[in-house]
Amino acid sequence: MATIEVKSLSKAFLQPKEEIKYLQVLDNISFTVKDGEFITLFGPNGCGKTTLLNIISGIEEPSLGEVLINGRDPELTKAGFVFQNYNESMLPWRTAIGNIELALEIQNIQKEKRKYIAEGFLKKINLFEYKDKFFYELSGGMKQLIAICRALAYDPEILLMDEPFSSLDYFITRKMELELLNIWHEIPKTILFVSHDIDEAVFLADRVIVLSKRPAKIKKIVDVDLPRPRELKILSSKSFFKIRSGILRVLEYEQ
Repeated sequence: MATIEVKSLSKAFLQPKEEIKYLQVLDNISFTVKDGEFITLFGPNGCGKTTLLNIISGIEEPSLGEVLINGRDPELTKAGFVFQNYNESMLPWRTAIGNIELALEIQNIQKEKRKYIAEGFLKKINLFEYKDKFFYELSGGMKQLIAICRALAYDPEILLMDEPFSSLDYFITRKMELELLNIWHEIPKTILFVSHDIDEAVFLADRVIVLSKRPAKIKKIVDVDLPRPRELKILSSKSFFKIRSGILRVLEYEQ
């Protein structure tokens, strides 16, 4: 696990063919994620949530400010990344177990150990019977669970998730959220999770970082004082609605 420190982070993209030469996306973002904490990033579409995640992962460089993970540069950190579109990162011609094993192959882990670890993940998510199915044969929910397991099999210090359930329907999404929380309980990781779904953002998190429209600033960081382990019935509780309503009021005038 790891601690993430985001310090005075700003990001602008060069637009050489536009009248406005630079597009400001992030503006003076600062926060800290504690070791083993589950944080969700929530804000208007296009506000820069994915850009922020990319900078934390080391994929992109900030224009100003810095990110430290356990006091180090992000490029020196093992980060697991689960994308919104699993088809961009998974291999359809490999089996379910083969896709999980890929994260172990690149670490030169011995074949028998790879199989043992991958089978363990499949058992955790109750998909062991599908281990030899090709990835393209699986349902959307199964595919996303395999993507999560592959990211965890890499044994990352942090897990970054970019709207991983956005393509699933309401009921499958709720099921996937429960599965993710169960996995996180068994394999604790520091998680930063981008969401455009207010229910999801509150249900999963220890804290919700609420971002403004672009260029994104932090509007508020909201503590989610709800008991764990979380159950779906909490979605209809007064405590849940109080937190949910408070976040929506913060964003009331954002477009």
